[in-house]
This record gives sequence, structure tokens and C-alpha cells, in this order.
Amino acid sequence: MARLVMKFGGTSVANIERIRNVALHVKREVDAGNEVAVVVSAMSGKTNELVAWCRDISPLHDAREYDAVVASGEIVTAGLLAIALQNLGIGARSWQGWQIPILTSDAHGSARIESIHGDEIVKRFAERQEVAVVAGFQGLHKATGRVTTLGRGGSDTSAVALAAAIKADRCDIYTDVDGVYTTDPRVVPKARRMDKIAFEEMLEMASLGAKVLQVRSVEVAMVHGVKTYVRSSFDPPDNPSPGTLICHEEDIVEQQVVTGIAFTRDEAQVTLRRVADKPGVAAAIFVPLAEANINVDMIIQVVSDDTTTTDLTFTVPAADYEKARQVLEKAQPMIGYTNLQGATDLVKVSAIGIGMRSHAGVAARAFKALAEKGINIRAITTSEIKFSVLIDAAYTELAVRTLHMLYGLDKV
Repeated sequence: MARLVMKFGGTSVANIERIRNVALHVKREVDAGNEVAVVVSAMSGKTNELVAWCRDISPLHDAREYDAVVASGEIVTAGLLAIALQNLGIGARSWQGWQIPILTSDAHGSARIESIHGDEIVKRFAERQEVAVVAGFQGLHKATGRVTTLGRGGSDTSAVALAAAIKADRCDIYTDVDGVYTTDPRVVPKARRMDKIAFEEMLEMASLGAKVLQVRSVEVAMVHGVKTYVRSSFDPPDNPSPGTLICHEEDIVEQQVVTGIAFTRDEAQVTLRRVADKPGVAAAIFVPLAEANINVDMIIQVVSDDTTTTDLTFTVPAADYEKARQVLEKAQPMIGYTNLQGATDLVKVSAIGIGMRSHAGVAARAFKALAEKGINIRAITTSEIKFSVLIDAAYTELAVRTLHMLYGLDKV
């Protein structure tokens, strides 16, 4: 007998028929003698609808009331799934975030989980053999007694955190794909599903464009050592595929040099020319951007021949490009640059793999292969287990396919 958390995303519970299908997946685990808690998202499209309603009522709305509205989507799904399970003869009840409780910070719309008290759920496992169906994405700020939400993808984080709280043997994240792939199969048809991937690699892939899991959920899983599977809810409930296990590095016998290729579209590049090379200039640039909630990613500094000025290049999300220009133009007297240049419609392509730690020349091979395809690299960043290149968006598919083949990821 095992204790597990099963999480089902919006596409998995998009309508009544799919909720019935989810109930059959849960029944399979219950029939196997397992203790099961289920975390559910809102039905596909429902959260967007609720958000739109808030904006229609008032473009500037109370964030606390916004959370009260958008948290309702998961509550509906939890109740419906509990009914579906009861209809199959399985004891089940729905739980809202505040009932457990899942305690969070007071950052409405993007709250962080601070603690989960799963004692009552565990007690009901033993006394009633009852499935707990938990509304994901939401929690409670104890001091104010207000409902909070965790931001987009927050149900993944809810599930992994709940698994840690009730000491589950594993957490199964069910989605519309049957695991984590070496890259996006829509771009590279030969992309392969991985049997296992290390937490650190998954964290990099999630932050660099792979949308299978939310970044914070991977962080929580890594910190608490929660073995997490990515599986498909569209597999037959009586014969599901094994999915991909996300685990510690030492649990993987053979580690490839490069595990996967990720990419993020709609990057923008900002270059400040002839910035004074003196203490405090970097702060004058990046503090105003941070205060404007603009995320800065790749940063490259090149000192000029006279050593008194420097050119500084960095990237921001394309959606924030104009906002970033305005912030920097306003701060020009403090920064002292002579010219601001920019480019949009760029893409960041990244190669990730723990094996890079012990292999030299991994990135150099990529640079050579991209050059042979006529792809110009605008910027480069590296870390211990990944490197990223910034290129023109028109070359996205060519670059991803080139790197995927270069590192042998298309081989069975």
C-alpha cells in the first residue's frame, strides 16, 4: 500500500465526461489499496473567464476580491469529482484550501505556501478510507482570514506541497502529455519521452520554456525530495503509461550529457551604449527595472578600449519591452548612456544536462553547429548544467532541431 497525491490539470477536467475519466484513474489507485489525495485545477478555460469577469467589472479591482472570485473554479471541480467518485462507490469529500488549511503569504494573486496541515486528511485515510479531493491553486492567509491564490500553474505547487505535508510516497501530475520530452514534439517529431529526469534539470527546463510543470512546484519537490511523476490523464485508466519520474540525480543510473532542449519565444534585447564604467551604474539600470516588475534575464557587459565606458546588453520579456524603454529613458540622467538600442522577436534556446558538469566543450559544439546553419547568436549565458543562446525567432525550429540532433536526443 502506498500513499499518493494525484493532480489533474484543466484539460483533464475540462468537462463532465473527462471528470468521470479522472474518477476512473483515481479508482484504479484506490482498488490497488492506496491512500489517495487528489488535487484539481479549474475546468479548462474557466479561470480565464473568471479573470475576464473581474476586469469587466473594474480594470482596477481589489486583489482580495479577485482571489475570492478566481478561486471558485477549483472549488467547482473538486465538488464534481467528489460526486463522481461517490457514484463509483468510493468514499470521497472535497476540501477547499482554507479547510485543510493551506496557509500562505498575503500576496494575493501570487501567494506562496507557508505551511500545510494535512493531519485531518491522513486521519480520514485510516478511519474512513476516504479520498480527499482538494481544490488546488488556493490557500488562506491566516492573519486576515482571506482566501489567496498561488498564481498560474499553482495547482502543481499545491499538489507537491500537499504530498510533502502528508508524507506521500509519490506525487503524480496528470496532464495532456504522457511525460517530459527531450524537447517540444510539435517542433521536433523525433523528441523522446524520458523515463527519468533530475530535479535540477527539470527546474531548468521549466524555467527556460518547458510548460509541463510550474517552476515553483519543481522547487518544492526538490527541497522536500518528493518523487514526482508526469503522466497523461488521456491514457486508458486501466492501462496508463509510466510517465516520467522527476527525482534526485543519484537515482538516475546513466546520465546523458544533454538531457533536453528548451526554448522561450518573444524575448526582447536592450543595449545601452557607452555607459560610464563606474560603481553604482548597474544599480541605476536594474533597480528601476525591478521596481517596475520587469524581469531581466541575460546580461552581457563589454568594456570599451578606453576602459571608461561600457556597452551593456540584457533581455526582457517582449511584452515588457516598451515599458523597459520608458523606465530607462526616464533614468538616463542617472545612468548616463549615450544611446539605447533594442530588438524584439527573439527567442532563447537552451540546452540542459547535469552531464555538462563533467564534460568539456559541450557549448562549443553547439556554437559551431549553429554557425554552420547560418544562425547568428546575439547573446550567450551559461551555468553549471545549461547554456542559453539568444537568436532571431525565425530560426527557432532550425536551432532546436539542430541541437536536438547534435546531442543524440533523437536516438532511441
